[in-house]
Amino acid sequence: MSSPVVTVVTPVFNEEAVLPELIARLTALFDGNPGCTWRAVLVDDGSRDQSVAVIRTHVARDPRFELVELSRNFGFQSALSAGLAQAATSDAVITMDADLQDPPEVIPAMVEAWRGGADVVRAVRRSRSESGLRRVGFDAFHRLFGKLTDYPIEPNTGTFGLLGREALATFNSLPERHRFFPGLRAWIGFNTADVSYDRQERAAGQPQQSFKRLVRYALDGLFSFSHLPLRALTYAGIFIAFAGFAAAIFYAARRIIGIETAPTGYTTLVTVVLFLGGVQLIGIGVLGEYLGRVYDEVKRRPNYVVKQPGRTRARDNSGSTT
Repeated sequence: MSSPVVTVVTPVFNEEAVLPELIARLTALFDGNPGCTWRAVLVDDGSRDQSVAVIRTHVARDPRFELVELSRNFGFQSALSAGLAQAATSDAVITMDADLQDPPEVIPAMVEAWRGGADVVRAVRRSRSESGLRRVGFDAFHRLFGKLTDYPIEPNTGTFGLLGREALATFNSLPERHRFFPGLRAWIGFNTADVSYDRQERAAGQPQQSFKRLVRYALDGLFSFSHLPLRALTYAGIFIAFAGFAAAIFYAARRIIGIETAPTGYTTLVTVVLFLGGVQLIGIGVLGEYLGRVYDEVKRRPNYVVKQPGRTRARDNSGSTT
């Protein structure tokens, strides 16, 4: 029986400083584990540095490496989807970041878990090296997100992991545009195993995910996998209506029995109006977040566009050409 084909999918955006070490460590992994037929799909997400040139140079030397070049920067999730579509015929796919915070040396343990019967293998972080505001934000997100979502999502997991052939086919068939990879991986189900590891510092360079993009990614995860914001608005409306009704009865009773005869104060009126106005604006904003995502899904624009010599192809999430 031929050895299974295992493909490593890695989105790349302005990672010129990291790529030599990434390629070297993946090459060492491939050479040191002959039990599989290894491939690496490096998806360039519109890099503005020499990342494409570095990848092309190595692809010409080692046929196990492949470049998928997008026409512009579509974002990490779209680049990841492009790589997964390219690897659709593999027996298993490893998804990982290019910055080497997720060490390739953990991959053999994930492959072993997959060979043991798991269709999905999650890499769970025991620790992480970030500090400062980013560390606080990551910790807060992972603590809260699992409690807010409608589906159980393992905390301290990210892109790093493995999808077997059936799980990969199911994942590639999902049509949505706003993608939160850990949530979709949890949603598809299948037999799941966990492999623990320590998240490392970047091998070189600076983080390419801006704070704005991280916030957007967190919101995509929340609004794609939780109805809690909508429920919270309903509960807030019920509470405010009940409080208003109770206050009306209270003040009416005071007037009837003669305890209070003076007109109500201006400060109380302004406070109530501003409070209700704020709640309404928050509600409109939450509804707008959901409506905006529905609008994006209805438009059905391709999730990414792949550049190829002589022609350009637009693809949807399933990998079909449009």
